[in-house]
Amino acid sequence: MLVPGLLAVVGALVTGAISFVVLMGLTPIAPTDTIVTIATVVNGAFVVILCVLIGREVMRMFRARAKGKAASRLHIRIVVLFSIVAALPALLVAIVAGVTLDLGLDRWFGMRTQAIIDSSISVARAYVNENARNLQGSTLSMAYDLDQQRRLYDLDRTGFQSFLTEQARGRSLLGAQLLRTDGTPFLQANVEVEKPLPVPPADALSQAAEGNLVFIPPGVTNLVGAIIKLRQISGAYLYTVRAVDPEVLGALRLMEERTAEYSSLKSNRFGLQIAFALLYLGIMLIVLLSAIWTGIGVADRLVRPIRLLIGAADEVSEGNLSISVPVRVSDGDVGSLSNTFNNMILQLRSQRSELVHAKDVIDERRRFTEAVLSGVTVGVLGVEEDGTVSMLNPSAERILAVEADAVVGRELAAVFPEIGRIHHAASQSRRLEYQEEVKLKIRQRERTLAVRITSSSAEEEHGQSSVVTLDDITDLVDAQRTSAWADVARRIAHEIKNPLTPIQLSAERIRRRYGKRVEDDREVFDRCIETIVRQVGDIGRMVDEFSTFARMPKPTMENKDLREALREAMFMREMGDHGIAFEADIPNEPMLGSFDIRLLSQAFGNLVKNAVESVEATEGVAGRITIRAKAGGAFHRVDIIDNGRGFPPQDRDRLLEPYMTTREKGTGLGLAIVRKIIEDHGGQISLEDAPDQPQGAMVRIMLPGGAKPPANRSETPERIGETDGIGHPDRR
Repeated sequence: MLVPGLLAVVGALVTGAISFVVLMGLTPIAPTDTIVTIATVVNGAFVVILCVLIGREVMRMFRARAKGKAASRLHIRIVVLFSIVAALPALLVAIVAGVTLDLGLDRWFGMRTQAIIDSSISVARAYVNENARNLQGSTLSMAYDLDQQRRLYDLDRTGFQSFLTEQARGRSLLGAQLLRTDGTPFLQANVEVEKPLPVPPADALSQAAEGNLVFIPPGVTNLVGAIIKLRQISGAYLYTVRAVDPEVLGALRLMEERTAEYSSLKSNRFGLQIAFALLYLGIMLIVLLSAIWTGIGVADRLVRPIRLLIGAADEVSEGNLSISVPVRVSDGDVGSLSNTFNNMILQLRSQRSELVHAKDVIDERRRFTEAVLSGVTVGVLGVEEDGTVSMLNPSAERILAVEADAVVGRELAAVFPEIGRIHHAASQSRRLEYQEEVKLKIRQRERTLAVRITSSSAEEEHGQSSVVTLDDITDLVDAQRTSAWADVARRIAHEIKNPLTPIQLSAERIRRRYGKRVEDDREVFDRCIETIVRQVGDIGRMVDEFSTFARMPKPTMENKDLREALREAMFMREMGDHGIAFEADIPNEPMLGSFDIRLLSQAFGNLVKNAVESVEATEGVAGRITIRAKAGGAFHRVDIIDNGRGFPPQDRDRLLEPYMTTREKGTGLGLAIVRKIIEDHGGQISLEDAPDQPQGAMVRIMLPGGAKPPANRSETPERIGETDGIGHPDRR
């Protein structure tokens, strides 16, 4: 295979070089169509031979690959690589040469060249046409002047001839004659000429006889002529001749000859391109075959040690680290690679045992850490260097009311802005530990969280990873407030409780002594006295229970109609002289449920009292308080609306906490007591803006209907009502 291939390569190179020289016109042999065809056939034959040799070699390599020989893929890749490295420059040269040839031919046969040739012919023809137009104009003008001298022609032929001579010379004519109908001249201008004027063609005379001005183009000479029939001189024709620049006519004829030659070359353009393309293709294939042979020789030397390395690597991939590769001196650099591979296997064996031991230790620590994080009640968040959350323990999911899948991988500041702010402050402080308290609204309630940031390193300038621990201290804060509330209650219980008995005794005495004297409105009188006595009793019981850890009386649930508590609250406040209009929108159907009417009357009375005080504190407003109730299946809704000063827009939910008030003399217990009563009944309270009016407040209460309140708080509605407001501050 080597000898035929070598002969094919040499023969192809020789024939390609000869073809190139012939086609370039560097030999006495003209590149005719026959020569181009012969060169194409010879080079094509060598190309076919080279293609057959390449195909045989490729089939041999692919058969080895199909049998699964080791390093057969590498063998193919090396051969392909050598082929590409050798063929790519040849291909690029062929492309560039083909493009260059095509561009050169485009320049030769392009529209610009064609336009130049056509323009040159047009210029020459335009010059001849311009002379023709001038001659025609001169002939027509001269014929008119001769017709004007008809009398001179009849009286003095010699004078008329002189006039004809002057006309010819004045118009720069080479000669002028008057012809008869048969074309013979009978009178001519006396202009000196080297040769006699040519006889006009017969067809020109016949056309002139019809009254036309006939132009006679130049023939083999550089003369042009014109014939016109005279109107006043019977049977006479004016024949004029003028000389055209012979160089222009010579250039015109030469250009027409070159144009014909150019068209002939243009018709042979495709054959020339094909010949050059086949020549470039043959050379490229020759180089490609040489590269394949070189690749095969190099590949055979590299394949054996590489095949051994591949087999050893397969063993290692299956976990066998006791394998080794045999090395020979003749392997050269590949042998060094085999030695390095053997040393690597030795190191891998020792390191694998160390890694297995370290993995066992890490797994044990990981299981311990997961067990600790799952068991602690404190929420733990892992935050990466870029501020994204990497993990949440179950306690963090419970405290923040989120799922770990929805948070992990997102930025902490985007999911929890307040915690993100604390994390940023911790990173700016450069401290290993940083702690703040933050209030978040979780599950429609405000929770107080103690946030601690523990950073991995305080010395890094950016991107330190950290651990965020969350401790829900809401119950602790509430307990502290309750303890403070109890302490205050104990201090004021004595001052409040002492006057209760005299008040009650005085009210009973008034009823006994003056009851019979009140005749006009005895019913109202008795009802007011009963209200005083009952309220004094309620206050006494409430003070007694405030004294025991500031707890409200536990409600005594009975199946009652909620409308009783609403009417009681309305009646107590309508009795006052405050000039406020009360409106009640209470349904006719019962609002049944398990309620403590006494506590609910106290709560509704407190809210109505707050509304009255808010309206009284607002100047220039006609006071109006509306109580709306709507019975529902699961929950009853009660709205207490006023047109007073309204709730502040910020932190209004805190007005439901003890000792939170906006009044100078308020105790801050009013709304806290109301909230405790409503929550003990399984309901919810919200502070909102009054709907459909420019100012005012609305307190919305949702209480469970039916025979008993819900078993747990999660059954209460997540959103109370559909108003867009904010509520009152505590105005007690």
